[in-house]
Amino acid sequence: MSILSVENLYKNYGRIRALDGVSLEVPKGAVFGILGPNGSGKTTLLGVVMDVLKTNRGKYLWFGETPNENHRKQIGTLLETPNFYHYLSGERNLIIAAEIKGRDKKDIPEILERVKLTNRKNSKFSTYSLGMKQRLALASALLGNPRVLVLDEPTNSLDPVGIAETRDLIRNLSKEGKTIILASHLLDEVEKVCTHVAILQKGRVITSGHVDEVLVNEDIIEISCSDNERLISILQNFGGSRLIMTHNDTIQLFFENGTANLETVNRFCFEKGIVLNHLVLKKKSLEAKFFELTNNAEAAN
Repeated sequence: MSILSVENLYKNYGRIRALDGVSLEVPKGAVFGILGPNGSGKTTLLGVVMDVLKTNRGKYLWFGETPNENHRKQIGTLLETPNFYHYLSGERNLIIAAEIKGRDKKDIPEILERVKLTNRKNSKFSTYSLGMKQRLALASALLGNPRVLVLDEPTNSLDPVGIAETRDLIRNLSKEGKTIILASHLLDEVEKVCTHVAILQKGRVITSGHVDEVLVNEDIIEISCSDNERLISILQNFGGSRLIMTHNDTIQLFFENGTANLETVNRFCFEKGIVLNHLVLKKKSLEAKFFELTNNAEAAN
């Protein structure tokens, strides 16, 4: 079952097309990352599906149905830092937020504990650090125990400890069965907490799917010899790699993460009468994969 289905969404700001035919499916129970550089359309997409912004064309469904008020009550959001009252305490601000949203207030103590604000619940919002303000915004999103969380840059303004705590919170919420949709420009964040990802570039989805498939980390064995043309011909019968490419004066063999073996490649070549003068194992980083995807999309345009 898809919690959110987006079909061919377009959104323009004058001559600027922020969303250009976006389509994606968010499975139930997924931690779905919407990844892309600043200006790629992530925040606009979340604004549209939360009915904050109106689309020019296309449609979206929540829980397989046309969006309605009942669906909205099942979704907690953090699209931007809420306008809390600076002269009130964190706890009092959550009480007011619960009243405005029509959510139960009994869970507030537990929520404050989850976001590590229990010790500062009676402090005025004006005394909070940027990280604490962000955590109070997360607390507001958790009011009413929603089935789905929609979070825009949830670790924004947090220090390294706060980032780690927020990631742990997202993982724990996922284990409880919640579906979480988060937008981020941080590859590391998506890799560490998300099960699925869609990569946006200039308002378009350039790829989407399970994180392990989209952001696959690869091993590369780089080799060469005195006769690279003959080596390439020999390698056509080597079944271990998924791809063979030339790079400058070397030949690169691509393997799924963890499957490359220098000894196996060296032995294969030696048995075919090839003596290698260069044999190096390299890793294709997730950053390289991400830039490859976005740069390819850029070139296609």
